[in-house]
Amino acid sequence: MTMRINQPTIAEKESLRSTHVEVDLAQLSRNLEAIRARVAPAKVMIVVKANAYGHGLREVACHLAPQADYIGVAVLEEGILLREAGVDKPILVMGGIWGNQIPAYIQYDLTLTAPSVERLEQIEQAAAALGKKAKVHLKIDTGMERIGVHYYNAHTLQEAALKCRHVEVEGIYSHFANADAADLSHARLQLERFCDVLHFYEQRSLPMPLRHMANSGAILQLPESYFDMVRPGILLYGIYPSAEVKRSVDVQPALTWKSRVVYFKVTQPGHPVSYGSTWQSDHPVRIVTIPVGYGDGYFRAMSNKAQVIIHGRKYPQVGRICMDQIMVNIEADSAFNGDEVILIGASGGERITAEDLADWAGTIPYEVLTNINTRVPRVYKR
Repeated sequence: MTMRINQPTIAEKESLRSTHVEVDLAQLSRNLEAIRARVAPAKVMIVVKANAYGHGLREVACHLAPQADYIGVAVLEEGILLREAGVDKPILVMGGIWGNQIPAYIQYDLTLTAPSVERLEQIEQAAAALGKKAKVHLKIDTGMERIGVHYYNAHTLQEAALKCRHVEVEGIYSHFANADAADLSHARLQLERFCDVLHFYEQRSLPMPLRHMANSGAILQLPESYFDMVRPGILLYGIYPSAEVKRSVDVQPALTWKSRVVYFKVTQPGHPVSYGSTWQSDHPVRIVTIPVGYGDGYFRAMSNKAQVIIHGRKYPQVGRICMDQIMVNIEADSAFNGDEVILIGASGGERITAEDLADWAGTIPYEVLTNINTRVPRVYKR
């Protein structure tokens, strides 16, 4: 069974756009179970920030929530959306807090990240004013230099938390900067720093909060970092975080990006294609137009480098990628209006991956996936 969603869900969109993304929800479930088998008995927090890495926040989270122990998002709005969609699993918002957001966290039963003594005190005051208790995870910076109290000052945050009466410190966590590298020396240094911070609780005979640090790279390469819970991101979606990483968990991509041929013409020699006239042929060629472009997240930087699959064969994209269309050189082959085009996925023994698009664009698969625009409908295969 399939269902098409384009925020918001409108069933009538089924036939509106030929360019769409197909998400295999069953494959996501298989990926999650493969990760769980690797890290057991640790719990698994599924990270669904940035529209579930382009796969669709609401649909992915609702599908995987029964299998997950915890859910991780980046911003308050993502957490609220999931609560309004009926997701009742614990949700950690991992980004920073600003303004007067704290009451909304408490109202929607979202777990806050407390990265400093100042923020912790603000959370305590807001919760006290509401007569409620806020749930937080303390964030420790062990070498990322993003948000979080520095590991060498972590005791100040931990001690401040002991004085709070309206804050429950459920967890404590950090984040790796280089766990997906071949050289794991910095990752191991971060791990050592985090373990030193955790000694605070042991030395005082205090209950240990829920500990988590392992991202996708660490899940694959650093079993000693699993602690009580892991946080798979890109790995959950079937893509390995780098070419260097050990592939110790068998996962497969869950996303296919498709379009269709909408125009066919024969282009004569000396007639350049697209803006800037960056490509032309020295002989007559058959050019087909595909309705996808950088307005959909198909990066302009891939111009004259990208390939697509039509009828089980790879063909080069030619000329500058436009906002809404690309042109493809099929030489003397045939293609007709309505023929399927694979942008990411496999057909006839050929495959194009998110890693391929990343190479062509000079970026990383994370950016490829999260830049697929929301105007591209998602079709969910159940």
